[in-house]
Amino acid sequence: MPNQLLHADLVLPMTPGNPVIRDGAVVVGDDGRILAVGPASDLLAAHPDAAVRRLPGRLLMPGLVNTHSHSGLLRGTAEGLPVWEWLRRFIDPMHRVLTPEDAEAASWLCYAESLLAGTTTVLDMWRHMDGSGRAAEALGLRAVLVPYAAEHPEHDYFETLASNAACLARWHGAAGGRISVWVGMEHLFYFTPDAWARAVALARDHGTGLHTHSNESRFDVEESLRRFGKRPLRAMEALGLLDAPRVLLAHGVWLDDDEIALLAERKVGIAHNPVSNMKLASGAAPVTKLLAAGVAVGLGSDGEKENNNLDLFEEMKVASLLAKLTALDAGALDAWDVLGMATIGGARALGLDADIGSLEAGKQADLIAVRTDTPRMTPLVTDGPLMNLHHNLVHAVRGGDVALTMVAGRVVAEDGVLLTADLPELIGRVNALAPALFTRRADWLAAHATVDSLRG
Repeated sequence: MPNQLLHADLVLPMTPGNPVIRDGAVVVGDDGRILAVGPASDLLAAHPDAAVRRLPGRLLMPGLVNTHSHSGLLRGTAEGLPVWEWLRRFIDPMHRVLTPEDAEAASWLCYAESLLAGTTTVLDMWRHMDGSGRAAEALGLRAVLVPYAAEHPEHDYFETLASNAACLARWHGAAGGRISVWVGMEHLFYFTPDAWARAVALARDHGTGLHTHSNESRFDVEESLRRFGKRPLRAMEALGLLDAPRVLLAHGVWLDDDEIALLAERKVGIAHNPVSNMKLASGAAPVTKLLAAGVAVGLGSDGEKENNNLDLFEEMKVASLLAKLTALDAGALDAWDVLGMATIGGARALGLDADIGSLEAGKQADLIAVRTDTPRMTPLVTDGPLMNLHHNLVHAVRGGDVALTMVAGRVVAEDGVLLTADLPELIGRVNALAPALFTRRADWLAAHATVDSLRG
């Protein structure tokens, strides 16, 4: 297969200094890696044998990186409650009755939705993840699979560290390296003391990461102080959980300055989920403080049930506006910083920044083409004091404006069409399975009306 040369009106590499290449190109080798990025005239001359693809009215940029997501099929059916009550009433009962068939169908559809909206890498914390691996492998997604593990007798309906180990053995490094597996801990409170140590040992044995939710709500902090006499991050440090090779925490809403300093010192990343945090009334994460401290911050959609879509362009806009609102500062969280969180910052939080997150020679050709010939991108000013390219991408563009999605040099979606599976079939499968899941959940709730979880 000859090298590919993608020639677009604009190329936004997301490299230091935030350069914008007008009439630019990206050359992709037959190994799925980027060979060169630069002015189209230079690259056309340097690669005369490359198969040229002209993309007029398009901007090339790195594929978006979703650092915290949950596959699922509860969209629009788990509404109107704060996070801990929401979990007790809607989510934990769903996990009790979820089947492997349900879980796999959810991953196929959520991964398809992600690719169509320009997200090329997804960290997915989910269940029965053999099905998730099959979906990611077939659809062409770059995936970090994180089994939703719990090791507490009152939460024996999640995955376990044993099933997490099996997922590592089966899927870590699969699909030519596109799929990796981390150790998942649903929450600090869902594990027992011996399980905390086993989780870190499992991550160390495989040289992989540990992912969990932390400091999402006030309850997290209050309960940690009650149980451990320490705030959540200091408790995790004392329990050895920060000793895993890499740690990424979802949410980080209720962090104090000491915890932020600890995150920076221990090189622990944060997945910022502004839409979910607003919907569940959890609060607003101190993103500007985190970035100023040098913490790796990525964006996350969270799940379809706590966000209602997986569009990281929308997530960028909300991240920007939420930061401005909470600071009462219209200049808070610059658009370049938000784009960075969605691309190279997210890659850094996942420890993948040597391979993805920016368009540079040697990196994986995970990229997207965004339409610039739309009302949302008009007017488009690419230089000078009124330059608005970055503002338009953050505040105006939507996932539906993505015209092409490429992962590892392979085009997997184009002009709103998923190329690696039959999207109507995926939608039909979820619509066929969801009613029975809702019924099983309702039956379980009716039979256990007085049962509360640890989060109740």
